[in-house]
Amino acid sequence: MNFKMVEAIEVLERTPQALEYFLSGLSEGWLQGNEGEGTWNVNEVIGHLIEGEKHDWIPRLEIILQDGERKTFAPFDRNAHLNEKPVRSIEEKLHEFKTLRALNINKLKALVDPEMDLELTGSHPALGTVKLRELLSTWVVHDLTHIVQIVRVMAERYRTDVGPWIQYLGILTKK
Repeated sequence: MNFKMVEAIEVLERTPQALEYFLSGLSEGWLQGNEGEGTWNVNEVIGHLIEGEKHDWIPRLEIILQDGERKTFAPFDRNAHLNEKPVRSIEEKLHEFKTLRALNINKLKALVDPEMDLELTGSHPALGTVKLRELLSTWVVHDLTHIVQIVRVMAERYRTDVGPWIQYLGILTKK
């Protein structure tokens, strides 16, 4: 088992700042491209991360701590962010994500005793019994997955422009 809460928090704390630095001030061309029908653009990925901060990680953590497997997690709507009205700027979304994440990191630190709580279990509506350690590990890997997705979507914008160099650009040749 590789999970260590202090190391998980290192990544969780850095994700909003990394995304803010990387995405703030970019032109719409970088933010609106996607990988085809049914895929998300950069703006939509940030919206999804915000929804996770509101409705996924900490609410599920609290259920595990308070109710264990007696209460099943509410399903998480992975596409709820697509119904956002009005559409906000990337800077507004990044600010909201950063604010929510800071609050959630504080809650995580206050609620979880990494020496006692990590093996506590909850009930996922599709996966069945899950451990708190697994939820927290997934939160970290979820961040990393969407960082990779953002970079991949941005690279896709120049797929036809790189010409013969495409053979050397793994981000465009590995799906």
